[in-house]
Amino acid sequence: MQAKTEARESAGLVSAVRDSRRISLRAGSGRHRFIPLWAVVVERRIFVRSWSLKPRSWWRTLLVDPRGRIRVAEQEAAFRAVHTRSTRLKAAVDRAYLAKYGSGGEARFARDMAGARSRRTTTELVLVGDRPGRAGVGRGTPSRTGRRKS
Repeated sequence: MQAKTEARESAGLVSAVRDSRRISLRAGSGRHRFIPLWAVVVERRIFVRSWSLKPRSWWRTLLVDPRGRIRVAEQEAAFRAVHTRSTRLKAAVDRAYLAKYGSGGEARFARDMAGARSRRTTTELVLVGDRPGRAGVGRGTPSRTGRRKS
């Protein structure tokens, strides 16, 4: 029963990310603040990228401590960050950013997000409590480094 509830909640959160212009993310397990950023859904999986690679950025925090929380559409959940190495997935995330944010005033930034610099920061947010094959969870198995094998 609990597994079905978790799967439903996960699918609802993934749908909310897909439908929202912005999410809020808190990187790491420390007392960091939630920050707004763009996110896309590819293959029912949540992906984010960093536009700015500042030394104290959320992305760099997740490199050291891959745990965090996501908040979107009045829903909140814990996640584990998995840095994506798959060229195929990165290309799909490029297309998703351009499709979702590629018009109006956001177009210039969307092109940057699909560029090589931001592409290197492609990170999947794997919702905690999900199991492989469920909505919001990537395929493959996590390695000891926290990276997902695709």
